[in-house]
Amino acid sequence: MSKAAELLQEKFPEEVVEVTEFRGETTITVKPGRIVDICKTLRDTPETSFKYLSMVAGLDYLPQSPRFGVVYNLYSHRNHNRVTLKTLLADDNSPAIDSVVPVWSTANWHEREAYDMMGIRFKGHPDLRRILMPADWVGHPQRKDYPLRGK
Repeated sequence: MSKAAELLQEKFPEEVVEVTEFRGETTITVKPGRIVDICKTLRDTPETSFKYLSMVAGLDYLPQSPRFGVVYNLYSHRNHNRVTLKTLLADDNSPAIDSVVPVWSTANWHEREAYDMMGIRFKGHPDLRRILMPADWVGHPQRKDYPLRGK
Protein backbone atom coordinates (compact mmCIF):
# COMPACT_ATOMS: atom_id res chain seq x y z
CA MET A 1 0.00 0.00 0.00
CA SER A 2 1.24 3.51 -0.77
CA LYS A 3 2.48 5.86 1.95
CA ALA A 4 -0.29 8.30 1.06
CA ALA A 5 -2.97 5.66 1.64
CA GLU A 6 -1.36 4.57 4.91
CA LEU A 7 -1.12 8.18 6.08
CA LEU A 8 -4.76 8.94 5.31
CA GLN A 9 -5.99 5.71 6.89
CA GLU A 10 -4.04 6.60 10.03
CA LYS A 11 -5.01 10.31 10.26
CA PHE A 12 -8.49 10.18 8.69
CA PRO A 13 -9.81 6.62 9.24
CA GLU A 14 -13.45 7.73 9.04
CA GLU A 15 -12.88 9.63 5.78
CA VAL A 16 -11.18 6.93 3.69
CA VAL A 17 -13.77 4.96 1.75
CA GLU A 18 -11.56 2.81 -0.47
CA VAL A 19 -7.97 2.38 -1.64
CA THR A 20 -7.30 0.76 -5.00
CA GLU A 21 -4.02 -0.03 -6.72
CA PHE A 22 -3.92 -0.64 -10.46
CA ARG A 23 -0.78 -0.88 -12.58
CA GLY A 24 1.28 0.88 -9.95
CA GLU A 25 -1.17 3.77 -9.52
CA THR A 26 -2.97 4.40 -6.24
CA THR A 27 -6.47 5.85 -6.05
CA ILE A 28 -7.81 6.85 -2.66
CA THR A 29 -11.54 7.47 -2.42
CA VAL A 30 -12.43 9.78 0.45
CA LYS A 31 -15.57 11.41 1.81
CA PRO A 32 -15.87 15.04 0.65
CA GLY A 33 -16.37 16.71 4.04
CA ARG A 34 -12.70 17.10 4.98
CA ILE A 35 -11.11 17.35 1.54
CA VAL A 36 -9.10 20.47 2.43
CA ASP A 37 -7.62 18.86 5.57
CA ILE A 38 -6.81 15.70 3.63
CA CYS A 39 -5.10 17.66 0.86
CA LYS A 40 -3.08 19.77 3.32
CA THR A 41 -1.92 16.61 5.06
CA LEU A 42 -0.79 15.04 1.78
CA ARG A 43 1.00 18.26 0.81
CA ASP A 44 2.70 19.01 4.15
CA THR A 45 3.78 15.55 5.36
CA PRO A 46 7.40 14.91 4.23
CA GLU A 47 6.71 11.21 3.54
CA THR A 48 4.14 12.20 0.92
CA SER A 49 5.04 15.80 -0.03
CA PHE A 50 2.40 16.19 -2.76
CA LYS A 51 3.23 19.81 -3.57
CA TYR A 52 1.98 19.62 -7.15
CA LEU A 53 -1.68 19.40 -8.13
CA SER A 54 -1.65 18.38 -11.78
CA MET A 55 -5.38 18.14 -12.38
CA VAL A 56 -8.85 18.51 -10.91
CA ALA A 57 -11.75 17.06 -12.87
CA GLY A 58 -15.47 16.76 -12.34
CA LEU A 59 -17.13 13.41 -13.04
CA ASP A 60 -20.69 12.50 -13.96
CA TYR A 61 -21.62 8.89 -13.25
CA LEU A 62 -25.25 9.17 -14.45
CA PRO A 63 -27.31 6.98 -13.94
CA GLN A 64 -25.41 5.82 -10.85
CA SER A 65 -25.85 7.32 -7.43
CA PRO A 66 -24.10 9.32 -6.17
CA ARG A 67 -24.01 10.96 -9.54
CA PHE A 68 -21.11 13.41 -9.29
CA GLY A 69 -17.50 13.15 -8.22
CA VAL A 70 -14.26 15.10 -8.21
CA VAL A 71 -10.81 13.66 -8.92
CA TYR A 72 -7.51 15.24 -7.90
CA ASN A 73 -4.22 14.03 -9.44
CA LEU A 74 -1.25 14.81 -7.19
CA TYR A 75 2.47 14.51 -7.78
CA SER A 76 5.44 14.58 -5.42
CA HIS A 77 8.65 15.84 -7.02
CA ARG A 78 10.49 14.96 -3.82
CA ASN A 79 9.36 11.33 -3.79
CA HIS A 80 8.76 10.89 -7.54
CA ASN A 81 5.31 9.39 -7.17
CA ARG A 82 1.66 10.07 -7.90
CA VAL A 83 -1.64 9.55 -6.20
CA THR A 84 -5.23 10.12 -7.25
CA LEU A 85 -7.78 11.36 -4.73
CA LYS A 86 -11.40 10.73 -5.61
CA THR A 87 -14.54 11.84 -3.84
CA LEU A 88 -18.24 11.36 -4.57
CA LEU A 89 -20.72 14.22 -4.06
CA ALA A 90 -24.37 14.56 -3.14
CA ASP A 91 -26.73 13.30 -5.82
CA ASP A 92 -28.55 16.49 -6.83
CA ASN A 93 -28.51 19.25 -9.43
CA SER A 94 -26.10 21.43 -7.48
CA PRO A 95 -23.21 19.28 -6.23
CA ALA A 96 -20.68 21.08 -4.04
CA ILE A 97 -17.35 20.54 -2.29
CA ASP A 98 -14.85 22.82 -0.55
CA SER A 99 -12.28 24.50 -2.78
CA VAL A 100 -8.66 23.38 -2.52
CA VAL A 101 -7.35 26.70 -3.86
CA PRO A 102 -5.98 27.49 -0.35
CA VAL A 103 -3.89 24.32 -0.63
CA TRP A 104 -2.74 24.60 -4.27
CA SER A 105 -3.30 27.88 -6.11
CA THR A 106 -3.33 26.04 -9.44
CA ALA A 107 -6.69 24.55 -8.43
CA ASN A 108 -8.24 27.91 -9.28
CA TRP A 109 -8.58 27.31 -13.02
CA HIS A 110 -9.23 23.57 -12.70
CA GLU A 111 -12.13 24.16 -10.32
CA ARG A 112 -13.54 26.88 -12.56
CA GLU A 113 -13.51 24.43 -15.48
CA ALA A 114 -15.27 21.72 -13.42
CA TYR A 115 -17.85 24.31 -12.37
CA ASP A 116 -18.35 25.54 -15.93
CA MET A 117 -18.55 22.16 -17.62
CA MET A 118 -20.16 20.01 -14.89
CA GLY A 119 -21.88 22.45 -12.53
CA ILE A 120 -19.87 21.39 -9.47
CA ARG A 121 -19.65 24.27 -7.00
CA PHE A 122 -16.43 24.77 -5.06
CA LYS A 123 -17.27 26.44 -1.77
CA GLY A 124 -14.82 29.19 -0.80
CA HIS A 125 -13.39 29.52 -4.31
CA PRO A 126 -12.04 33.08 -4.77
CA ASP A 127 -13.56 33.64 -8.25
CA LEU A 128 -15.99 30.89 -9.23
CA ARG A 129 -17.29 31.93 -12.65
CA ARG A 130 -17.35 30.41 -16.10
CA ILE A 131 -14.01 29.95 -17.81
CA LEU A 132 -14.82 28.30 -21.18
CA MET A 133 -18.48 29.07 -21.88
CA PRO A 134 -20.00 32.57 -22.24
CA ALA A 135 -21.14 34.09 -18.94
CA ASP A 136 -24.81 33.93 -19.98
CA TRP A 137 -24.67 30.23 -21.01
CA VAL A 138 -27.38 28.08 -19.49
CA GLY A 139 -26.43 24.59 -18.35
CA HIS A 140 -23.27 22.54 -18.07
CA PRO A 141 -22.31 20.90 -21.39
CA GLN A 142 -20.30 17.95 -20.09
CA ARG A 143 -23.09 16.56 -17.94
CA LYS A 144 -24.32 13.27 -19.37
CA ASP A 145 -27.91 14.53 -19.55
CA TYR A 146 -26.97 17.65 -21.56
CA PRO A 147 -28.39 17.39 -25.12
CA LEU A 148 -25.74 16.38 -27.65
CA ARG A 149 -26.80 19.14 -30.03
CA GLY A 150 -27.08 21.79 -27.30
CA LYS A 151 -30.21 23.43 -26.07
